[in-house]
Amino acid sequence: MVDGKMVTETLKNMYPSQLPTLKMAKSNARLLGYFVLYLVFLVLGAAIFSAIEAPEEISTIRAIRRRRQEFLKAFPCISDDDLEKLIVDIIQANNRGVSAAKNVTSEPNWSFGQSFFFSSTIVTTIGYGHVHPLSEGGKIFCIIYAVIGIPMTFILLTALVERLLIPATWLLYWLNSKLGHLYQPFNIRVFHLAIVGIISLTLFIVFPALIFAKLEPGWNFLDSLYYCFISLTTIGLGDYIPGDARDQPLRPLYKVCITGYLLLGLTFVMLILHLYNDIPQLNLGLFLLRSTDTNQADPERMRLSGTQGHTPKYTQHNDQPVRQSVKVVSRPVDSPSPEEDTTPVHAQMPPIIPGNQ
Repeated sequence: MVDGKMVTETLKNMYPSQLPTLKMAKSNARLLGYFVLYLVFLVLGAAIFSAIEAPEEISTIRAIRRRRQEFLKAFPCISDDDLEKLIVDIIQANNRGVSAAKNVTSEPNWSFGQSFFFSSTIVTTIGYGHVHPLSEGGKIFCIIYAVIGIPMTFILLTALVERLLIPATWLLYWLNSKLGHLYQPFNIRVFHLAIVGIISLTLFIVFPALIFAKLEPGWNFLDSLYYCFISLTTIGLGDYIPGDARDQPLRPLYKVCITGYLLLGLTFVMLILHLYNDIPQLNLGLFLLRSTDTNQADPERMRLSGTQGHTPKYTQHNDQPVRQSVKVVSRPVDSPSPEEDTTPVHAQMPPIIPGNQ
């Protein structure tokens, strides 16, 4: 039986110059396999959505056609072409946020409150699509506004996430001080990520869903939960829009509050993604990078952190001596095991607590 490790070591010794090429070929093969898996995932999603939604759509189409025929029979003086034109006009008006139903009064789409909410959906890339500029000047300004506003929003969210990393890092250090003697660093960091994720999920998905279910007429808890998830993931389908109900009290203030909620929610979503990406064992994207990219350290990041690659592990305290040891590792560098401490730079140095020095 052929040992894979022996074959690999033999190839390294016989063809050392071909090793980078072999690593790149292996990385490209993984990328190709992931691309095929991604296509299968899209096809599977399309098949499931079609199986779930198509029967409902067919039933609605049959009901509308039957209702139309009944209407034309009841009013023979109205031609089919005139009815078609009326239906098209009503659909176009509804797509622009104007209802043609009787006794429906709502605030204009371009009042200050509605425009403020629309501006926030543009710069956060949520883009519900229920309201959009109709004039040429509005479309041109929308492009310019998005080009400037989207980077500004990204800078703001990044700065907020950097501030939130301070208490998140303190929490990681506290968990390590309490559980470091029982569990491996990888397990502690997964537990830390789970805690931050549950807190964020509760504060920005569950609680807001309960509030929207109470404030929005016709929304149940599932509809509200669906809206919160679709919005904070920036999918923004636009099928549920808060604050557009008939005779909505304090609509401008309500829209401004929703904008604040979206910004805070997106900040915590970015925080979770940041913590997730800092755990190499969970970051599957590392396996799709070229091996040369994953093996090389970032000198600029090391310089800014002031560690120069000699930061002690976060399981060690400042008052404990650091023993230098060399460990022979036979596994590839780009696939760390749970036993290895791969704590990110911002979480490696334990906080300096006054009084302990």
